[in-house]
Amino acid sequence: MAEDNNILIHSDDPSLGVIEIAPHVLEIVSGIAASQVEGVNRMRSSLSTSVNELLGRKKEHSKGVKLTYSEDKLIVDIFVYLNYGVSVPKVALEIQDQVKQQLLFMTDLNVQEVNVHVEGVVPEKETLSTVDPNNPFANNENGE
Repeated sequence: MAEDNNILIHSDDPSLGVIEIAPHVLEIVSGIAASQVEGVNRMRSSLSTSVNELLGRKKEHSKGVKLTYSEDKLIVDIFVYLNYGVSVPKVALEIQDQVKQQLLFMTDLNVQEVNVHVEGVVPEKETLSTVDPNNPFANNENGE
């Protein structure tokens, strides 16, 4: 039995049957499309998904995605963290384009809106100077 919140895909030949897509599938497609855009550092996640990933459990591809579907209108909200130094509007437009394109290609659904919420910017990690374990009190990197 299908859930009431599944999205129906209208086909040209209704005699073949009904096609239903669970919203979680659309969230996964949107999340993967957004995370593959150059300049995206990561998607926003909840505490539970972060802990699961730290413990080595499966990666949650739908994190950072919220869907709203009503009256045959699909609205996608994407929550991302970007790399420091990228053009925020350029990356956000690329996210919108990729998500719309992938959802149309994979599900034949037209997306009304893709709203990109930039939650933060992640700076590059600084490399720490290495300490020689044989000479930990050396003043410079050469061990002198």
